[in-house]
Amino acid sequence: MLILNKISELSVYLEKHRSLKRKIGFVPTMGALHEGHISLVNKAKKENDIVVVSIFVNPTQFNNPEDLKNYPRTPKEDEKMLGENNVDIIFSPLVEEIYNPETIKKNVLELGQIADVMEGVHRPGHFDGVVQIVSKLFEIVKPQKAYFGEKDFQQLAVIRLMVNKIRFPVEIIACPTVREKSGLAMSSRNLKLSKNGLQDAAEISKTLFYVKENWKKFSPADLKERAIEMIESSGKLKVEYVEISEEESLQPAKEWNPKKHIRCFAAVYCEEIRLIDNIQLSSS
Repeated sequence: MLILNKISELSVYLEKHRSLKRKIGFVPTMGALHEGHISLVNKAKKENDIVVVSIFVNPTQFNNPEDLKNYPRTPKEDEKMLGENNVDIIFSPLVEEIYNPETIKKNVLELGQIADVMEGVHRPGHFDGVVQIVSKLFEIVKPQKAYFGEKDFQQLAVIRLMVNKIRFPVEIIACPTVREKSGLAMSSRNLKLSKNGLQDAAEISKTLFYVKENWKKFSPADLKERAIEMIESSGKLKVEYVEISEEESLQPAKEWNPKKHIRCFAAVYCEEIRLIDNIQLSSS
């Protein structure tokens, strides 16, 4: 396994493999890795000849400086985990390798309505930063396929839109959310929770599973209200939003439409740590 920090070094190495017609798979991460990330790695390994994993905590996608400062960083553990899973290359650049004072300004790509709801409302500028870093990494790695988890479903939708608009020759592969035994969606932010916090946070997924099992019994508005009440019933969790939305547009579903894929999304605070999750309710 190679650990590279420079764009020039990575480009030289990958160009050799491209010249041999080898397929390159890419898993972009911000580190603090868990089994959810490894599921992406394993799928990438099955479908490509070379797998690159980037570890880069991107400053331009954080609208809260404290959130950036407190984001978990576990570089030694990350390298060990990726080594044990036979990753070919870790690309772990410093911020100044990716951005200079001119380019750190966010490049604005018109993302439309899919970025104007949920995360777009509560984290202004977040998706501009996501688009900026993912487009840069695609230009550097030039993968045939890139892998993203469905836990960040809205981000996945934004990246797909970006790829279509910029016409990147890369296939975006969505991978299912990986969960703890409790049902809690695996997340780097879970590292910030206490043992009790991890138990309390499991109520998020329990509520989403309830919504999935009972969505036909209630209107979207009633189901959303029930979900918020369930999550906050213990007094340990605070809902930022629960939305029941159409998958394609990410706009709120006002009624059940058998021709639309519907998904329930939630952003919840536990011990002041912000957690997100989602689950598909119906598919056409």
